[in-house]
Amino acid sequence: MLGNLHTHTHFSDGSSPPEDYIAEAINQGFSVLGFTDHSPVPFPNTFAIPESGLPGYIEAITRVKGQGSRVKELRKSTINNQQSEIGDRRSEIKILLGLEYDYIPGLTGSIRELRKAYSFDYIIGSVHLIRNDHPGLIWFIDGPKVETYDKGLREVFQGDARKAVTAYWRQLQEMVVQEKPDIIGHLDKIKMHNRGRYFREDEGWYVDLVDETLDLILHLGAVVEVNTRGLYKKRSDSLFPGPWILKKILTQKIPVTLSSDAHRPEELSLGFPEATEILKELGFRSQWLLTGQGWEETELEEVRARH
Repeated sequence: MLGNLHTHTHFSDGSSPPEDYIAEAINQGFSVLGFTDHSPVPFPNTFAIPESGLPGYIEAITRVKGQGSRVKELRKSTINNQQSEIGDRRSEIKILLGLEYDYIPGLTGSIRELRKAYSFDYIIGSVHLIRNDHPGLIWFIDGPKVETYDKGLREVFQGDARKAVTAYWRQLQEMVVQEKPDIIGHLDKIKMHNRGRYFREDEGWYVDLVDETLDLILHLGAVVEVNTRGLYKKRSDSLFPGPWILKKILTQKIPVTLSSDAHRPEELSLGFPEATEILKELGFRSQWLLTGQGWEETELEEVRARH
């Protein structure tokens, strides 16, 4: 079973409307496609759904969920204007309404409020922006620019990498406990622009923070995302999370789901073959996908990109 539960459209920082992703997913033989645009945040930005745009996003995804087997209309949106016959396979793909919730203590609303207002199938909980003790300062750890990461570390945490990285993991832990997301997004994203410059992942204090976080995730019963975006965008030397954390996840029997964090239709399964091989080498035999009947365990051998 092939699927992706982490997908961004033009409603946030993705490139295209939902129909283009669905057309590409059908071409690749997907069984499940979940949309997870970035939740609104209370300051000007270029990556999240504006507060006023959230109802439109909900309506658009709800509409494509309900279109049944109208494949021929979607065929016009196929990437590169491909005109090959897809066949009547729309009924075989499950479309899900999700959201990538950005947790910033004291600034973002709660997942509970979002679930009450809208009928989400699931919510990914992620940390991209880290607060320090001063309420007006935030460290942005994501995006393509290393300079942004470095500047934020200097200005928000005065260059104290251990304090900054600890703040990341504490904020992530707080999100797990207080917000209870269904999926934990790109667990160790904090490493992306580090490249061994400011901290080492084998340092005792760092390992302890990871262990504490995994214990909380296990207690919550959440699914951990295995995110391939860092690899295929060449922003990381390993998956999110990396192999040594994945070994701990396997030992603790925490469920994982493979995703590409796609921002373009052609990214829907990028990195899947490589990630599948890594997971199998570590000892994983399955991943979990959310379907209309709940979470379903699927063999890793079936998780292959098809182009």
